Amino acid sequence: MLLLRLRLIVLYLCFSIVNSHAEDGRKLWLRYIKVSDQQALNRTIKTTSNHPVAQQAKQELDNYWKSTNLQLTINRKATNLKDGFRIQQNKNGLELIAQHAVGLLYGAYHLLNEQELGRDFSSYQIEEIPSFDIRILNHWDNLDRTVERGYAGYSLWKWEELPIQISPRYEEYARANASIGINATVLNNVNASPQILSSEYLNKVKVLADIFRKYGIKVYLSVNFSSPKVIGGLKDSDPLNKDVQHWWKHKIKEVYQLIPDFGGFLVKANSEGQPGPQDYGRTHADGANMLADEMKPYGGMIMWRAFVYNPTKEDRAKQAYQEFVPLDNQFRDNVIVQIKNGPVDFQPREPFTSLFGAMKNTAQMIEFQITQEYLGFSNHLVYLAPLFKETLDSDTYADGVGSTVAKITDGTLRKVQKSAIAGVANIGEDRNWTGHHFGQANWYAFGRLAWNHQLSSEEIADEWLRLTFSKEKEFVHTMSKLMIDSRETVVNYMMPMGLHHIFAFDHHYGPEPWGDRPSGRADWMPWYYHNANVNGIGFNRTISGSNAVGQYNEPLRTIYNNIDSCPENLLLWFHHVSWNHKMKSQRTLWDELCFYYDQGVQEVREFQRTWDQMEKYVDAERFNAVQSKLKIQSKDAVWWKDACLLYFQTFSRQPIPYSIERPIHELEEMKKIKLPLKHHN
Repeated sequence: MLLLRLRLIVLYLCFSIVNSHAEDGRKLWLRYIKVSDQQALNRTIKTTSNHPVAQQAKQELDNYWKSTNLQLTINRKATNLKDGFRIQQNKNGLELIAQHAVGLLYGAYHLLNEQELGRDFSSYQIEEIPSFDIRILNHWDNLDRTVERGYAGYSLWKWEELPIQISPRYEEYARANASIGINATVLNNVNASPQILSSEYLNKVKVLADIFRKYGIKVYLSVNFSSPKVIGGLKDSDPLNKDVQHWWKHKIKEVYQLIPDFGGFLVKANSEGQPGPQDYGRTHADGANMLADEMKPYGGMIMWRAFVYNPTKEDRAKQAYQEFVPLDNQFRDNVIVQIKNGPVDFQPREPFTSLFGAMKNTAQMIEFQITQEYLGFSNHLVYLAPLFKETLDSDTYADGVGSTVAKITDGTLRKVQKSAIAGVANIGEDRNWTGHHFGQANWYAFGRLAWNHQLSSEEIADEWLRLTFSKEKEFVHTMSKLMIDSRETVVNYMMPMGLHHIFAFDHHYGPEPWGDRPSGRADWMPWYYHNANVNGIGFNRTISGSNAVGQYNEPLRTIYNNIDSCPENLLLWFHHVSWNHKMKSQRTLWDELCFYYDQGVQEVREFQRTWDQMEKYVDAERFNAVQSKLKIQSKDAVWWKDACLLYFQTFSRQPIPYSIERPIHELEEMKKIKLPLKHHN
């Protein structure tokens, strides 16, 4: 009996040891190993600054810096650094210099990451200045802790516990963001509840702002434009109503008394049923400026979303341009118009929104979606840096050749009070933060590109893999290529050649090109976008169609308008094309469509084979989790291929090429699939 007990104890201890080292992904890319007492004795870290952010930087370095002596210096005269930093050698070791305390924090994380990546510091010298002033995450989190388009569990913000109970994950979240240069966060959904501005909730927000402050992160809030009427008891929320202006003045004062470094408001107005200034015959500029004027004394910003569309016969892709270009030069200098990367809605591939650069005298910022609303939720491995780069590097030609979206928005070509970039967060309370372990790479990539948009997708993938999984060359090389390929793969098996928005109704998971859901809105239906008929497929946005091409500068206007010069990866975005149109591959459009869908399926299966070969480099828990997700993605790719090809075949009336894998589903059976998914989860 004693021997049996001893064996049970040994088994229990073994299980406890294994379990204590279980890898659930919570550490993200922050896997620094604490210095030993001996290592700490062999180096000195000094700073003369008592600023809490500078002290946080020193604390991180005290804990993890193993290399040479280090001096942290704030130099107020180094104005060119903004909130960046310079690292250089001095006679006693390395010196980290910044104009502001937050620069020391960013420099500290830079050094720690470089240490993890195995850099040689013997003659190290670098200067880093961020591309954008405001690098902000937009959380679409609701006050009931559901997350709109969230796929990683409930919201991090436990509103029912605040301000009394404080989750340790709040500080972990702030630290992770600071480590990649993110310096702002919008806590709540753009479809905002007015209650977020109640005194009860503002006191909860204050607690989060206090935690985030030592990591250099400012808090912003999404606000409902009808708040004065809903929670203020006013008869309306007309921006030209003096009582409404007075209400906002006092509410903003209350916010800043609680949170002196509050960032500002994000506003979604007159879009998808949200209230706004147009309800009172006013313009977006009227609404934004009223708020901006009340924010001005405190240095606050108004981020006014350009995602506006209403039921109309006009092409939805044109509406943001039509509404905002006439308002150019009417917005206050502390208003930034926030524009989605594409003109419809975060599709796997879109051209850049034509509004970028079209407003010569208005600050503009880009909004990306990190959460995978249209990219397989947290089930699909899709590395988004190539998508982000595709937009940022696109030339608008607004100010001549080289007028990229990045240069239009970062202040290079247009003088702005503050430049900004936003990403819709993919973060929830799941242990691994993002639902899919590789979803962390998209959070990381957004932060790195917000800091330096000249980085390549490959550089970022390499960094993230080495910091998060393994530094083994074979692993990093193999998985970096997989990550880079993954975005194109998902385009292939979902919507190649410029097809867009043919997703299942409401939740957007899986294919539904037939779009037979009940709705009074054509622009919510897939057939509105693909226009498939016996003659061909695609949306005619040429001068003979909706003339969306007319919103682009030359030479893009001519390039997109001509079927022969239009990039084939956007062909069906701009053209309705005959099934028998000959592609550059010499295949017909129909055959090409079939080959792309099949290629996407085959590529995901190759992802599975590749990942299986990486087992020796990855801990069992994360390996199995990713392997499981890839199985789902592979099945979903076949679902997409079969649904789309069998449905479009009813119009093309042509056989699926015999070299293509045969469909395994029946069209009528797939039409019956109504997934019980909600976008709140």
